[in-house]
Amino acid sequence: MLIPNQKIELPLLKESGVTLYMKREDIIHPHISGNKYRKLKYNLIEAKQQGHDTLLTFGGAFSNHIAATAYAGKEAGLKTIGVIRGEELEEGWQDNPTLKLASEHGMRFHFVSRSEYRNKTTDAYQEKLKMTLGGFYLLPEGGTNDLAIKGCEEILTEEDKKFEFVCSAVGTGGTIAGIINSAQPHQRVLGFPALKGDFLQAEIRKWSDGGDWDLIQDYHFGGYAKITTELVDFINHYKKKTGIPLDPIYTGKMLFGIFDLIKKGFFKSGTQILAIHTGGLQGIKGMNEVLKRKNLPLLDL
Repeated sequence: MLIPNQKIELPLLKESGVTLYMKREDIIHPHISGNKYRKLKYNLIEAKQQGHDTLLTFGGAFSNHIAATAYAGKEAGLKTIGVIRGEELEEGWQDNPTLKLASEHGMRFHFVSRSEYRNKTTDAYQEKLKMTLGGFYLLPEGGTNDLAIKGCEEILTEEDKKFEFVCSAVGTGGTIAGIINSAQPHQRVLGFPALKGDFLQAEIRKWSDGGDWDLIQDYHFGGYAKITTELVDFINHYKKKTGIPLDPIYTGKMLFGIFDLIKKGFFKSGTQILAIHTGGLQGIKGMNEVLKRKNLPLLDL
């Protein structure tokens, strides 16, 4: 599947002599966009080969992974269960755009407390879930495992060899690990984490050995799902000028970071950059609900 690279034409790029393209992974599928499609591709094949009829995974109230798993499961003829962080969500979850979308695509929910949710990776807790919910094929939170990395290694193609820098947002580290594994020796991969903390370096090294890469830690805006008026204004301006919508959790922060680095002279004139659009656009509606409650400007839909 060949995903187009769209050239970005903005005054700052012309002034700095930097060339920027976006790989439009967000248009890979109408509901399972970007890296979620890549992560699920081989896991769906494996689930069926193992004879499973149900996928189970974990996520929060606005999880792109939850929404994508629900739709992918329906499309593949598999039942889906979402273990959702926050037992308070059980009452009134129908008002949550992400959970409503997942439910419409057949996912059933198992709401748990935040303390219980922390046990999600332990064998004992997973066995308890099987006793309660029945057998399932397990997808980890965020979808990252060996098969997900295999899918993400297919993001870069032969035509991408011309770029000196490849940039990606970083959540659990799986997408960037796949990109690092398939990048060319002359390419430097820059990751823009949506989370605070240094733990991601170790996570990425679990899935990727070597490569020229670095994490740019300055553009998480306070952490996962945190957003400011400045970021909202940037995302809306970018969409108006380029026609490309950005999600506020991942790709929006990455693009804000790239443009800030260009302003600061991080990239020399003549540099060619490829930015990966990892999708996640379903989260815009949920973020707008948060912004509305805070009386902040809304993201353009």
